[in-house]
Amino acid sequence: MGRLRTITRRSFLVGSVAVGGAVAFGTYRAFAPFENPNEEDLASGSATFNPWVVIDSDKITLIATHADKGQGVQSTQASLIAEELDVELDQVEISFGVPSPAYANEGIADAMAGFPLYDYSDSAERMRGFVNGAMRAALPMMTTGGSSAMPDVFDKLRNAGATARETLKLAASQVSGVPVDQLKTAKGAVILPDGSELSYTSLAGTAAEIEPVRFVELRQPSEWRILGKSHGRTDMLPKCTGTLEYGIDFEIENMVHATVKTNPNKGAAMKSFDAAEARQMRGIQDVFEITNGVAVIANNTWRAIKAANTISFEWEKPNYPLEQAEHWAVLEEAIGKEEHLNAEAREVGDVETAEGTEVKGDYRSPYVAHAPLEPLTATILVTDDRVDIWTGHQVQQMVETVVAEISGIDVEDVHLHNMFIGGSFGHRLEFDYIRQAAEIATKLKGTPVKLTYSREEDFVQDFPRHITIGRGIGKHKDGKVTSMNVDICGASVLASQMGRMGMSLPMADTQLHEGAWDYPMLNLNNNRVRSFRVDNLAPTSSWRSVGAAPNVFIYDTLLDETIHAAGADPMLERIRLMGHGQSEKVLETVAEMCSWNGHKVGPNTGRGVAYGFSFGVPVATVVQVTNTPNGIKLDEVWVAADVGIVIDPNNLDNLATGGTVFGLGHAINCEITYADGVAQQENYYDHEAMRIWQCPTIHFKALENMKKVRGFGEPPIPPAAPALGNAIFAATGQRLREMPFNKFVDFV
Repeated sequence: MGRLRTITRRSFLVGSVAVGGAVAFGTYRAFAPFENPNEEDLASGSATFNPWVVIDSDKITLIATHADKGQGVQSTQASLIAEELDVELDQVEISFGVPSPAYANEGIADAMAGFPLYDYSDSAERMRGFVNGAMRAALPMMTTGGSSAMPDVFDKLRNAGATARETLKLAASQVSGVPVDQLKTAKGAVILPDGSELSYTSLAGTAAEIEPVRFVELRQPSEWRILGKSHGRTDMLPKCTGTLEYGIDFEIENMVHATVKTNPNKGAAMKSFDAAEARQMRGIQDVFEITNGVAVIANNTWRAIKAANTISFEWEKPNYPLEQAEHWAVLEEAIGKEEHLNAEAREVGDVETAEGTEVKGDYRSPYVAHAPLEPLTATILVTDDRVDIWTGHQVQQMVETVVAEISGIDVEDVHLHNMFIGGSFGHRLEFDYIRQAAEIATKLKGTPVKLTYSREEDFVQDFPRHITIGRGIGKHKDGKVTSMNVDICGASVLASQMGRMGMSLPMADTQLHEGAWDYPMLNLNNNRVRSFRVDNLAPTSSWRSVGAAPNVFIYDTLLDETIHAAGADPMLERIRLMGHGQSEKVLETVAEMCSWNGHKVGPNTGRGVAYGFSFGVPVATVVQVTNTPNGIKLDEVWVAADVGIVIDPNNLDNLATGGTVFGLGHAINCEITYADGVAQQENYYDHEAMRIWQCPTIHFKALENMKKVRGFGEPPIPPAAPALGNAIFAATGQRLREMPFNKFVDFV
């Protein structure tokens, strides 16, 4: 009954859309191939077998469409194609491609079907198929996010490589007269029985005249020569030599430089401004009004920013509370109230009548900034009949749509050149800087404009992670946890984000309970997770791991408190409660890695374990800390995760390490607060990442027991904060229920 109620309350709208979509468009329409965008303007003698492979007489080009924000996904995408195409990565060029429905992300819909991603039942898989089909037919969106790149491309890119390979063999057969079944391929060439080679590039003209082969059987993992092995990322050399071109590096002849100052009361208008001093400064070419602020045009970015800082403004106030305490008060008032119920996300047994001694806790997770190292930037050239945009963005098609609306140029004549991104963490899912760059470039038609935010503008105008309050009651009896009852209340990140895209959220906001409702706990007889939603707080956006980070902190910390109150072992009791084999295995693995059972920690030292399930990946983290006279010192961290299939072990290890550092640093130091409607933190010095001397040794082990391949850009983050908090409790006896932790304890 609980399951039915869950689906009814949370997923009905999604299911309706999904089923309706499938009926309206038909199964074929929903999954019919889109046009290959590479066929447009394809040069004579060049061949494109599918949207991901182009070969001409000079080179082989692989299309890797998911945006690379530092996570190495461009290399991984290319390796999937190269594995089946039989080329080496140093033989190819890699392109981000052009925005097209052909590159619609078909991996992001899985999480919207209303079933935990560890549920592979027929019902769950059918619903995922319906949702995916409906989204593909109604809104085929090329996007990068939600750790969905690998689920999206794992099969399609290998198929792209395999079908191109077999088509090239057909071409070689026509050229040589040798039957296809006697041909082999290796290192970008078809090998004839006598050992002679026909390069792919020499076969391009012939292959272009052949109907591409389809439905090729893919190689088994035992046959892989690239996948499953560590190899150097294709962007490593240019990154190490400083030659990789990010959006902020782009230059074009006759370009002017722009920066903006817009109302720090986000979304509110500008009353007036005085730019008299700025207009007289060296290098300043113009200052003019844009939506909710002004643009400063100069002959370089430094002068534009310096001039912008001299402008005085009078701003309108925002429609959200002015002071931070008022933000928290809104959540305190709403949590547990029926009128604010977002979803009864999970209900098993009866938490009200469950037997056991109660453990109660309230938990807070603050606003935090995205703060990518590369500040927001975009270069745009608007002419009478065409627009070109050079920037890095995660929703490429939407960028073209937004710019078309502002410039008045048909969207078919708007061209995004997507570029490498110097960090995003969700920031480049937003369009504010795109709109502003388009507005400025339209006013300066015919002149290329590079818009660059100052670091301070980037912070103050950011749409941060939503704030969250959790309220929970755990129960224990006879040394075991018997019940978990968790309410979570937050601002709706999805409603806020979709609202800025001109859309409404037609369903419950799943991010308000993600990571808590699907925390397995299949052996717990009484388990309830409800989420509550408030609106009209500060506008927010998806932040790396989105709802899972605050929700895992809430759920796992309450669980740890209840386990300790029961007198049970934190590791063994979590394993007992899981009832999910792969999750049990990651806990057992991390316990083995750190010698949990046999290791005796020293005085003032403590270990904390936490578990997080997000984006289909179970992750277990153990943190060890020592309480020193100078504060808490992070000694060592162990992480185990199951990603289904390991594609590049070295890159996966980097993601585990980077994600853990990211999660720990934000738990320790980071918070955005509002005063008089404005974010008080405006640079790294007051929203500080973990410093290198604070960073502990991090050990990582990957498992491959889950049924599907999953992305790992976000899953290491959610368990990092509760593992640290649980370790501090073990070392000091002080329980931390609110981030950032440096408000309550000192760190070395």
